[in-house]
Formats: sequence, C-alpha cells, structure tokens
Amino acid sequence: MNVRPDFSKNANMAETAPAFLSVWDMHSYYGESYIVQGVSFNVHEGEIVALLGRNGAGKTTTLRSIARLDSPQVQRGEIWLDHKPLHRMASHEAATAGLGLVPEDRRIIPGLTVEENLQLAQIAPPVGWSIERLYELFPRLGERRRQEGVTLSGGEQQMLAIARALARDIKLLLLDEPYEGLAPVIVDEIEKTLRHIKEQGMTTILVEQNAVRALQLADRAIILDTGSIVFDGTAAEVLENESLRAEYLAI
Repeated sequence: MNVRPDFSKNANMAETAPAFLSVWDMHSYYGESYIVQGVSFNVHEGEIVALLGRNGAGKTTTLRSIARLDSPQVQRGEIWLDHKPLHRMASHEAATAGLGLVPEDRRIIPGLTVEENLQLAQIAPPVGWSIERLYELFPRLGERRRQEGVTLSGGEQQMLAIARALARDIKLLLLDEPYEGLAPVIVDEIEKTLRHIKEQGMTTILVEQNAVRALQLADRAIILDTGSIVFDGTAAEVLENESLRAEYLAI
C-alpha cells in the first residue's frame, strides 16, 4: 500500500528540508500496457537523482509522466513541483511551471542555427540563463552559434538540448539517456556541466543506462523494476552493494 509522501520532508533523507518534487502513487499506461505501477518518491531542491533500472523497467515512462506528455497516460496519482500541481496541468503548462525535459532524441529543430534554437526557447527577458551565460557554460556552442543545430556532433547536440532547456529558466531538469552514443571525453564534459548547474541550485533527474557513471554523478538513486520502486537511497549505497547492482542493474 502506498502512503502519500510528507511534502515537508523526504522520508528517505535525514534532512527535513521541504520536498521540491513529490510524486505520489503515480500509475501510467501506454494504451492497455500498465507501465508505471504506483510510484511514489520525493526529490529535494538541488539534488541530482539517478533513475535506474533494466530496459523496460519504466524509467522513461516515469520522466514523460512527470513532464505531462500526452503519451503515456497518467490515470492516477499526484505530481507536485515547488507546491504546484503538475498532475492538473497540460504539458505546456508544466513547462511554464518550470519543468524541462531533454528527450533521448534531443529534438534539435532543423533549419535553425544553434543561437536560433536557444532564442526560440528563451523567456523574455531572461531571468537566470542568458544566451551569453549559456555560451560560457557550453563554450563549444558559442563557437558554433551560427551553425545549423542538426549538423552538430552528437555530443554538441546534447549540449544544445540541455542549454535550450536551461534557456527557459527551468526549476527541474529531466534528462533521458544523455550519455547514449557519446565518447567518454564528451560524457566527462557534460558531467562537469551538470555538476556546475547543480552548484547553481538546479534539481535534476537523470535516466541513464550507464549506471556507474550516473551513480558517480548523483546524490541519490531510485531503482525501478517492472514499474515499481525497489530501492530509494543514496547513490553511494548502490555503488557499495554488489548484490543490488547485479539483481537490478546487471552490473
């Protein structure tokens, strides 16, 4: 039986700081397929949380459900971001409330330069992340600002996708497989950037098949198995628990 989270604290954390994101008893479907089965968890402001599990465990569906996308369908549950009820919002309203999803395919807009992709996303006037500040965060993008976004390398496109999300002055960053297909040196660069924006107060949920890299970056880990949470604790606990990694992550 699921117990609604205490929105004033996270039961899995020693601290009593308010929960920034609270997901309570969320059930999501693709058609008749029951994918996310009563998931509940809290995330504190400024945390990086790795959402892990084997293929088909429900990780991407959980991210898409939080983002309020039309597919999957959330048929029950509540999602609160900074005291705002995302579960009552359409996807564009959730985006306005401060949620930014970087999907696995990045969705760079063809025909637009790097700068035009950023300009299209940016709120006016920018509150936290001006385009010039984003170029400081991602120098490669500044060097290629006049280049069409879809002609960038895979790693540069991932940087652009993250920068475009930040340009909307989001409160919560959702990353779906950001390291897929990237060289280790590029992964290092993206991790350095994610640590930097964490220092600026960004809250991030990361879905990643490269579980070890994700755990080395994250503060906490949530492990899903067949649509349910089987572990919610510190990333260090997972790195130190060989049997847990073998059973649910195959590492």
